[in-house]
Amino acid sequence: MNTRKTFTIIGLLLAFASILPLVRASETDQAIQVTFSQAVQIPGKTLPAGTYWFVLGNEPNRDLVQVFNEDRSELLDRLITIPTERPKSTDHLTFTFANQGQGQPQAVVSWFYPGRTLGHEFVYPAPQKTEIAQSQHVTVVASGD
Repeated sequence: MNTRKTFTIIGLLLAFASILPLVRASETDQAIQVTFSQAVQIPGKTLPAGTYWFVLGNEPNRDLVQVFNEDRSELLDRLITIPTERPKSTDHLTFTFANQGQGQPQAVVSWFYPGRTLGHEFVYPAPQKTEIAQSQHVTVVASGD
């Protein structure tokens, strides 16, 4: 009887463990690690080349994106975004950048979490917002994890 109970418990634990990869925290907060090979601009600051985490804020602040350093030990900024849509989702992380002219880092305009058509467009101050809207945009689809 104890053997049967032990096998039942082990079976339930294995079934639960097989579900765990499907229930990732990053799905709800859209946490994604990204490495920029050159400096990029976000509203209010420039991020040097390096690795960062972009994490969606908790309810009700779903339009707030938090930017962390590589090991998520330091919150670098909280950024207001507005929802933006695209016609088709991809299986990869997608960023849109605005070219701001020679010698200026590209500005992050928006990002889309893998598999989503609804993304996050960053809100820039008025003068820069106009400049970004008039500049050439480049969409980059991430190729790795």
